[in-house]
Amino acid sequence: MDDYLQKILRARVYDVALETPLEKARNLSNKFQNNIFFKREDLQEVFSFKIRGAYNRMNQLTKKELIKGVVASSAGNHAQGVALSATQLKCRAVIVMPLTTPLVKVMAVKALKAEVILYGDTYDDACTEALKISLNQGLTFIHPFDDPEVIAGQGTIGMEIIRQCERPPSAIYVAVGGGGLISGIAAYVKSLWPQVEIIGVEPKDSCAMTTSLKAGKIIELDEIGLFADGVAVRKVGINTFALAQKYVDSMITVSTDEICAAIKDVFEDTRSILEPAGALAIAGMKADITKRNLKDKDLIAIACGANMNFERLRFVAERAELGEQKESMLAIEIPEKAGSLREICKLLGRKNLTEFSYRMSGSNNAFIFLGVEIKEPKEIEELINKFQSAGFNCLDLTKDELSKLHLRHMVGGRLPKTKKQNHGDCFKELLYRFEFPERPGALMNFLTCMKPDWSISIFHYRNHGADIGRIVIGVLVKDSELEAWKTFVNQIGYKSFDETKNPAYKLFLGAQT
Repeated sequence: MDDYLQKILRARVYDVALETPLEKARNLSNKFQNNIFFKREDLQEVFSFKIRGAYNRMNQLTKKELIKGVVASSAGNHAQGVALSATQLKCRAVIVMPLTTPLVKVMAVKALKAEVILYGDTYDDACTEALKISLNQGLTFIHPFDDPEVIAGQGTIGMEIIRQCERPPSAIYVAVGGGGLISGIAAYVKSLWPQVEIIGVEPKDSCAMTTSLKAGKIIELDEIGLFADGVAVRKVGINTFALAQKYVDSMITVSTDEICAAIKDVFEDTRSILEPAGALAIAGMKADITKRNLKDKDLIAIACGANMNFERLRFVAERAELGEQKESMLAIEIPEKAGSLREICKLLGRKNLTEFSYRMSGSNNAFIFLGVEIKEPKEIEELINKFQSAGFNCLDLTKDELSKLHLRHMVGGRLPKTKKQNHGDCFKELLYRFEFPERPGALMNFLTCMKPDWSISIFHYRNHGADIGRIVIGVLVKDSELEAWKTFVNQIGYKSFDETKNPAYKLFLGAQT
């Protein structure tokens, strides 16, 4: 590991890479009362830092290896780095990409004349296939993170940061997938500025490095989230894990909503739009500032990628307000009588509403689904107390995934009272959420696998422009068929969530009693 300083100093990256600026984020600095800087790796020709490691590795190939060509597996950014490097070095490049890769990344790789093979749902699936191609065709496999020369190439970012800083910063925040970026930066910075904290950031649903460092050994995750596809890795590298153990001070995990809020923050400061993985470090930095109450510190976050699928912006914009904790979603129970809605409006005062859904139920009470803008998190509790003091039952739905993804678009309408069939067996409504790789045929595959005599009572699907499709389904199943339903859920192979007991479902969609 002690050789990495020399490897980074010798790294050959500037034939294709830029020395990117270290820019002060003025809006974010003022908001959080710290000196916040973005290292703008999104400004590289391929809109990502990955060009550094890929070219440094490929530049050291022998003539024989260059003649045969290279193969790589990637969700997009490493693929573009390898493809551009192959163009510069005039060699063949085969790139295996997951089927879930955003189209913008696939098209960018094809534009660089690389051969693209779409395979599997995750990076790990694509990696397995790329290794097979490497063995069968004699192509050199260019690892996206667990290669000393790739790590050294990424480490040149740390070298630039040291040149660009007037003084050592308090902390540098780095997105972590397989660990190549943070390993390279940490190895260089810690060699010269050991007092600087190196802090890794991962999504909560793809935290392979966090889990491994806690366990003291490499842990392979059973499932990973795909929203931040650039860091969607089940298992970190052997080299990167060892370097992280030695140099990384701490890890932070953040939610999808926090990532979306960070994308918005960067846009407001730079007018650039980062991809989810690219904004990960900014999201982690914000969380760390709040957690540790940091003030007047010099903080650097690596803006590491901007290969954003345009269609995904709908989802990002919708969730950014929640990630910033500027929107609250509430369910309010009101008496089904004249004047109730007016009383609710009086209690809301001059607060700006983002959503308001109501439907007469024909019973003694009705429920309102309410979205309201807030300035700080404590306002949620104050608002709930105000409603409850006035005699209205109130439920905070702000952190409920079913509500955020589906119910806010579906509120209204209930299943009629279930009636026993002639043979005495009655139906029960079950509510489930499913997530599946967003690719042609996936939704139809789900529907065709269901038993034809199961009646669908609720179905909601919305394309969020993300890598995973999400549906919520209500199905009427006889008591005698409950085990068959559970078998179907287990065998379909999609990630599932039983929402039958979800309180929001019971309020807005559940069967009449």
